[in-house]
Formats: sequence, C-alpha cells, structure tokens
Amino acid sequence: MSEVNEGRERNVAAVRGLQVVLGASGGTGGAIVRELVRRGSAVRAVSRSGRTPGAAGAQAMAADVTEASGLKEAVAGAAVIYHCVNVPYQQWVAELEPLALRIVDAAAAVGARLVFTDNLYCYGPLDGPMTEEAPLAAASRKGHVRATLRRDLLAAHRDGRVRVVISAASDYYGPFGPNSFAGERFMKQLLAGKKVQWLADLDQPHAVNYLDDMARAIVMLGNTETSEGQVWHLPAAEPLTGRQFVELAARVAGVEPKPTAVSLTTMRLFGLFSPLLRELPELWYEWDRPFVVDATKFERAYGPFAVTPHEEALRRTVAWFREQS
Repeated sequence: MSEVNEGRERNVAAVRGLQVVLGASGGTGGAIVRELVRRGSAVRAVSRSGRTPGAAGAQAMAADVTEASGLKEAVAGAAVIYHCVNVPYQQWVAELEPLALRIVDAAAAVGARLVFTDNLYCYGPLDGPMTEEAPLAAASRKGHVRATLRRDLLAAHRDGRVRVVISAASDYYGPFGPNSFAGERFMKQLLAGKKVQWLADLDQPHAVNYLDDMARAIVMLGNTETSEGQVWHLPAAEPLTGRQFVELAARVAGVEPKPTAVSLTTMRLFGLFSPLLRELPELWYEWDRPFVVDATKFERAYGPFAVTPHEEALRRTVAWFREQS
C-alpha cells in the first residue's frame, strides 16, 4: 500500500462506538472484521457459530440473526452495522429480501449506519463496463432479488428510516475465502495439478476482487458520512480472462496450468444432480462475455486506492490454501 494511500485511510476516522459485522464467519464478513481489528476499532463479530477465523481481538458473538431476538441482541449499541449475512444460493429468492428488511428495521432501531455488501447481479447483461448508474435490468431471478434489495435499501435511506451505504463487488478470492469462485474447489484442482474449471469462456475478461482490498474499501465507506445514500463499486486490479487467471495462479503455485471451460450444456447436466449448480445457468451471461466493473466513482470521491496486484494476491491465497491442506 502506498504512503499516500496509508495516510488517506488513517485519516478516515473510525466511527466512535461499536461496529457490528453480521455474517462474520463468511469470506466478506470475516475480512471486514479483520480490517476493523487492524484499525483498532471496537468490533463485534456475529455469526451462528460465533467463530471468525483469523480475527483475534474482535468481540465474538454467536447469534441467529434470522430470528428477531438474535438480531436485536446482535446489533445492540451499534454505531455501524455491516450486513454480510447470506443464505444458501437456492434460497435467495425466498429469503434475502425479508432478511434485509428486518436488518434495516434493526439498524433503524439503534440509529446505526447500515453498510450492505452487494454483488453485481442486479444489472443484467451490459455492452460495456458496469457503473453505478447502470439500469437495474436483471436478467435472472437472483438478479431481480438483488435489484429489489437495492431499491428497498435506497428507499429506506431516502425516507429517513435508516442511513444506508451499498458496496458492490464482483466475484472475490483470497485467504479465508474457501467458498469463493476461486476457493476450495478451484485451489484443490490447481494444487493437485488437475484441470481447473472456469465457466463458459476462458478468453473473456472478468473482474475479480481480492478480499482484503474489498474489506479496506468497505470499512472506508462504513466510516465516512459522505458515502451514505449511494452505491459504490469497489476498486479491483485489472480484469483477467479465465485463462490468464488460471495461468497466473499456476505460475504462483509452481504447477502446470490446465484451464478448462465448462459449457452451458455440461452445467445443466451437473444441475440435474446438484441444487447449487442448478442455479448457475441463469447467470451465464456473466461469463460468456466481458464482465468489467468501473470503480471510478470510488476513486473520484476518496482518491487513488492501492489495490493488491493479482500476482501478489494469488501468492497469499495459494499460501493460505496450502496451509489448510
């Protein structure tokens, strides 16, 4: 990280009071907890298990935030709440919106700023880089749910019910991210010298975010009043094609690269036996054409943001996965 960037981030003063991360056992939530601890913030890490790997120094809490009593206890005394709670992929349509609205009410009740960690499903297919002004024209059921969530959260902010910040990132990877797109399955294939699967097309550029960079950016947004009432795309290193990403990961790991594309027909066959894989075909447009994100707005507001180069990020990621094996 550059000295300029370090100085800027130090000057983003932590909000006085408690910062609560809901969904702290997940990849994004855990990274946010570790970043808050690094900054010296008072942080409560909330998950069903009460465990956040690598987050010594946080106040751990085991709570089921899908239940009213658990959610109320989890956010008590919060100044900032980071909503990183997820549900199983195949349950998004039924459960994501009601859960988010309950968290809005909980944040409003304690007067906390609510930071929602979003993805990019809400936009649907686009001909160029995605900006925050892109229409919410989702072309999938899961994308429609995400678009509805954005509208609901921004409406709650406009109505004065709660102060909302929305951060949005593409697929992520990094240490402590076993369930990410380049997570446990990807790394096991890579480190074993096997074929590494990539969706749709190996030669289309695809934006990917590094977890630690995401956490730094999200915490900056969570501790800045000027972020409120807006959507922010998070900065990332340059988009890579699937072939480039696999080849770079292989070089870092010291193994032979063996990238292979999974076709839509094959994925539909896989889906006959896996409820999770059955959900992927409707999002195929994210992988069979360029999927590029524009984070100009973030850097225009906060200045240049020093992202971790993919090679260094993959070096850290490969090392972490090797330690887990």
